[in-house]
Amino acid sequence: MTLRRSDFGDDFTWGVASAAFQIEGGHEADGKRPSVWDEAGRRGRIRGGDVGNLAIDAFHRYEEDLDLIAELGVNANRFSISWPRVFGDGRGPWNAKGGDYYDRVIDGCLERGLEPWVTVHHWDLPQALQDEGGWTRRGIVEDFAAFAEEVARRYGDRVKHWMVFNEPLSVVGHIAGGIHSRLGPHPFQALAATHHMNLACAEAGRRMRRALPADARIGTTHVFSIQAPFDTDDAKLRRAQRALDAITMGMFLDPAAGLGYPFEATPLLAPMKRAIHDGDLDAVRFDYDFMGVQYYGPTPMRRAPIPGLGGIPLPTLRTAEANVRSTTGIPVEPEGLIEVLRRYRNHPSCRRFVITESGFGMKDRLVDGRVRDDLRIWYARTHLEVLRRAKAEGLPVDGFFQWSYADNIEWIFGRDGRYGLVYIDYDDNLRRIPKDSYRWFRQLLTTGEGVD
Repeated sequence: MTLRRSDFGDDFTWGVASAAFQIEGGHEADGKRPSVWDEAGRRGRIRGGDVGNLAIDAFHRYEEDLDLIAELGVNANRFSISWPRVFGDGRGPWNAKGGDYYDRVIDGCLERGLEPWVTVHHWDLPQALQDEGGWTRRGIVEDFAAFAEEVARRYGDRVKHWMVFNEPLSVVGHIAGGIHSRLGPHPFQALAATHHMNLACAEAGRRMRRALPADARIGTTHVFSIQAPFDTDDAKLRRAQRALDAITMGMFLDPAAGLGYPFEATPLLAPMKRAIHDGDLDAVRFDYDFMGVQYYGPTPMRRAPIPGLGGIPLPTLRTAEANVRSTTGIPVEPEGLIEVLRRYRNHPSCRRFVITESGFGMKDRLVDGRVRDDLRIWYARTHLEVLRRAKAEGLPVDGFFQWSYADNIEWIFGRDGRYGLVYIDYDDNLRRIPKDSYRWFRQLLTTGEGVD
């Protein structure tokens, strides 16, 4: 069936997404201080080393990039604020030169008819705060809230859509594995950090709401994933699924909605109780205007025996459920997208959904000046077809952001995990080359004919 922009309605938001560390470069420009990911590159935790120092140099080439985004036909651009670019070592004072960069980006978006959607924090914690304990230190709650409040105050006159935090679950994984510290596992530190992130997001949200105009909308983003197989009749596996759901989703969505933590679902969360103080379950509540859905694929799972705990769920990418995987190992299951929307549509934290990330990583190759990425087009088509069904079903989803507008630094995978619609030629002065998928999206978004 033909897929058309009009299938999704006139008020549907179409955008692309990116993150500061992954695209900006300029790692020491205008007073920027190191982040945990700058340090990870220096220590060899990123494939290719300190490739984030340059990234794709969006710090200097943002005008070119915004032109490409506008030509694509989207009406929104999601990007993040680098905490150490504007707040140095984490607590200020405000770095005016660093902040001016985001003024230029925001104004550049508006000049091109692109609505800026701003993520306050997308993983680049100032290294100075990490040296004090990072998210495992309770004082990080005040540090983060002060940063978020100042960002909202300075840009809120032009930015109406905000995401407080990008994928806290992923940061929990970084902490548990010791990416920014001694190699893991660090289970209690990860659970304490989870609670501190929840407190920080709620306090930041409250301060932002006070600082922003009444018509601003504050959301956040989470990894939304269905456990595969998600239609099993096996009772033990279903219990394992509920436990994994509590670990991946419930421990974030439930406390924000005033439901507390899902301790009853799995004993693995019990150590978190040591980090919870009197009054925290009230302080952790925040009423988000929308929930950003980050969906790339399902979480294949197996049961692993642990003495004293019985069988617990562990995600695994070594299963036969998925025949197609991205270069970063994520299996593909378009139906999982509508399943997660159905599952969480009545959750108090999910009054409105926006797909804030969806995309497919490949080892793209430039051949005769062209990048043929048919598999990425297939991924986009199948997921948008499912999203169209979700809209027709009445599920409250009203936006889609493609990850990402251009190839960038895919965290520990470095330059190897290419997710962009625009190819970055790292061997030729970071030349930008639209891929076939860029042309496919442009046809979908700029012509009434749609795509077959």
